[in-house]
Amino acid sequence: MDLLIHNVRVWDDKPLMDIGIKDGKIAAIEEGLEASAKEAIDAEGRAVIPGMVEPHMHLEKAFLHRRLPPVLGTLEEAIRVTGILKSKQERKDVLDRSRQVLDMAVKNGTVALRAHPDVDLIQGLIGVETLVELRDEYKDLMDIQIVAFPQEGIIKSPGTTDLMEKSMQLGADVVGGCPYNELTWEDTKRHIDIVFDMAAKHDAPIDLHADFSDDASDQRFAATAYVAQKTIDTGYQGRVSMGHVTSLGSLDPDELKPIIELLRKADISIVTLPATDLYLGGRNDTKNRRRGLTPVRSLHEAGVNVAYSSNNIRNAFTPFGKADMLVIGNMLAHAVSFGTPAHQAAILEMGTTNAARSIGIGANYGVAVGKQADLVILDTYQVADALLDIPARSWVIKRGKITVVTHHKAEIHRHGCCGAQDHGAKGHVCETAAAK
Repeated sequence: MDLLIHNVRVWDDKPLMDIGIKDGKIAAIEEGLEASAKEAIDAEGRAVIPGMVEPHMHLEKAFLHRRLPPVLGTLEEAIRVTGILKSKQERKDVLDRSRQVLDMAVKNGTVALRAHPDVDLIQGLIGVETLVELRDEYKDLMDIQIVAFPQEGIIKSPGTTDLMEKSMQLGADVVGGCPYNELTWEDTKRHIDIVFDMAAKHDAPIDLHADFSDDASDQRFAATAYVAQKTIDTGYQGRVSMGHVTSLGSLDPDELKPIIELLRKADISIVTLPATDLYLGGRNDTKNRRRGLTPVRSLHEAGVNVAYSSNNIRNAFTPFGKADMLVIGNMLAHAVSFGTPAHQAAILEMGTTNAARSIGIGANYGVAVGKQADLVILDTYQVADALLDIPARSWVIKRGKITVVTHHKAEIHRHGCCGAQDHGAKGHVCETAAAK
């Protein structure tokens, strides 16, 4: 073996296992595996999970939160403020801020990431160009996919289609879309049609920012059914993801059910973005404020592939974040009331297995023999405690190689009844207690 992991918790209801890794793949998962290895880890009973996957991130807009601080915190203000800052983008600065996010993600156990750089007349192709460079720079740490994302629309922003084509030629992997950012419903449909035509031309997957609204009264913000039917009609099942999709949360069950069934038939992945959607959603509600999320529970129960991601890191859209999928997963579990053991397990899958499926890498992913060895050993001793503890990532392994080692140590200095600093430590005898 190239790497042997001893005494690791793969399944909570089974004994500790050893994992053997050879040529970047998981070669064996056995109890008491007898094999030699070039390198070994003793996990000492810690839990292992598949590497985390971020299916929806905006790197070139990260860490802009103090450049032009928002006052109101609304979506409209975030769009305006970010538009101003985008017009001033500089290559070195974009690279530096993007690296900050990527380094955070790597340390937090993310092994694959789909980035959505804006492709528009404001910042041109700087987001794509920098990501092509970073994709190569980080190739041993993380797999990066690049989306050609028309944030400012396509129909209302002539010239954007050409920029998207140039992005694909530069090396973008995915055709993006932002259909709600058009002036009419007819233009929204044309936007979607252009995205599907371009994707077919390049044989590329599709990833749309869709339905980013508190309600579905404006059809531009309610394009889910159109996208799902288009996916089926063009034979693109399993190759389309949609982010946000928040307007579905405002529909009555009878309205929602046929749309969810269409999404399931189209095999579309829904990527919820709780940090952003909770922060921006329901801003106009004066009582019983909505959470502004897509209906995760209904989608999950219907068999739709649901994933989640960080989206933005510290800008006007999301003034928080540290690219930690366990933090986002814990937040999502609270927001959608997924607290039972089965529901917590489902949330963990949404940040790992489901997220991998949403970006098209599910077939070669997971903790199983034959899969790519992208693993995270957590500083906790039950897989089920991952979301509860949000533990340190003790080891991160990418394609069978150790990429991150975290040394985590905390000491409690107890000044108890005898005043000893080591009061309570093993072998310590409290003199005051003994005298009594």
